[in-house]
Amino acid sequence: MEHKILQKNSPLERLYNGIIKENPTFVMMIGMCPTLAVTTSVINGIGMGLTTAVILTASNVMIAALRKCIPDGVRMPAYIGIVASFVTIVQFLLKAYLPDLNSSLGIYIPLIVVNCIILGRAEAFAGKNKVIPSLFDGIGMGLGFTLGLTCIAAFRELFGAGTLLGFQIMPAAYEPVNILIMAPGAFFVLAMLVALQNRIRSKSGKNTAGKESGCDKTGCAGCGNSACGGKM
Repeated sequence: MEHKILQKNSPLERLYNGIIKENPTFVMMIGMCPTLAVTTSVINGIGMGLTTAVILTASNVMIAALRKCIPDGVRMPAYIGIVASFVTIVQFLLKAYLPDLNSSLGIYIPLIVVNCIILGRAEAFAGKNKVIPSLFDGIGMGLGFTLGLTCIAAFRELFGAGTLLGFQIMPAAYEPVNILIMAPGAFFVLAMLVALQNRIRSKSGKNTAGKESGCDKTGCAGCGNSACGGKM
């Protein structure tokens, strides 16, 4: 059903692809440096995610618009130059209007220039497609990245500090799990969330296979349908 509803490179398909199907954090496992470093609080996670989303979307649009003018021999340097320009603009805006967030994210804002999510989408999609699909590809991937960072940050902040968005959530008697807001805690939380989404996707895939093969989950012992793993 999915391929009938979501036409290739349509805005909805690009959004679904970035947020769910090829989520940068939980599926593709790219952009791990900021994912693990800045997710000690939800505000930092959302801030980093949206900052990256803005730069990714703007870069995708610019690269898609100039794709026929950029020679193959200087493709990657050109992409990096475009991304670096948008990073500089966004960093100036953060310094002017959100100085606290800029200080919290620190060096990880300039490092967006070499973030593999942005360069990966430029090489894999924006450099080969038109502006509108590239626009929604950037938005989808950016929102997917923001969602991933926010989920990790919410878990780490809630159980590692007892707060959420800076507000005390856990009761006074709660003893925070300090390791969750330390570097090793980021790996633990990421691993748990990836395992959870893999479990959900696995179950969903089995159910879909069963429906497509006409399995009604009865009489599995004598089932001869190989599509759902039945005995031959």
